[in-house]
Amino acid sequence: MLLTIDVGNTQTVLGLFDGEDIVEHWRISTDARRTADELAVLLQGLMGMHPLLGDELGDGIDGIAICATVPSVLHELREVTRRYYGDVPAVLVEPGVKTGVPILTDNPKEVGADRIINAVAAVDLYGGPAIVVDFGTATTFDAVSARGEYIGGVIAPGIEISVDALGVKGAQLRKIEVARPRSVIGKNTVEAMQAGIVYGFAGQVDGVVSRMARELADDPDDVTVIATGGLAPMVLGESSVIDEHEPWLTLIGLRLVYERNVSRM
Repeated sequence: MLLTIDVGNTQTVLGLFDGEDIVEHWRISTDARRTADELAVLLQGLMGMHPLLGDELGDGIDGIAICATVPSVLHELREVTRRYYGDVPAVLVEPGVKTGVPILTDNPKEVGADRIINAVAAVDLYGGPAIVVDFGTATTFDAVSARGEYIGGVIAPGIEISVDALGVKGAQLRKIEVARPRSVIGKNTVEAMQAGIVYGFAGQVDGVVSRMARELADDPDDVTVIATGGLAPMVLGESSVIDEHEPWLTLIGLRLVYERNVSRM
């Protein structure tokens, strides 16, 4: 089976693929202080519970694909693959790795690996033109052309960043649970903040995506809009532009990139 690891700024998502099917997944906090040995113990604890895998670390794992937005964690995971999965083919997404998606930005090396991986999966699943909206630490909007090229995007503060900022900077505000309020017009401070977050971000998504779609295609209706990321469900019901919700988009992209590179190793 293939182990895929998507390291985000706040959380790390792991997925286990049996062929094209994701059969298990886990979500853990991203901690740049964890060493390779600590990460190996964590992986063993998670995967040791799965009935299709053996008790020893690496049993049942035929390949590993990793992308990371945190360089220090990528470094430690590289050490994990070397020390604990030495006989298992591993693909770490970085410059030089074949993705199959041309990157048409001013400096391709500065584009986050997860954003490219999302584009890979979007092209494979839905074709182009497409826009991927990823609700993570930042909310990112990534544009893919009709020819399957990554042409750029938008980066905005994420939902949790905005909630934290309100709690820190607002003298009479505090950090709240991100949840859908009873109505748009809040009857108390918590509901007013929740309404601002949920409906404010839905409005942001609709506005940004509509503008991007007009630049991306002659007919904006031809653009497929895909939502992903842990906080996407908070906005799905309120946005009018999202066509598809694929929570495992990045993991699927990692599987595709692994398949395109493993034969070259």
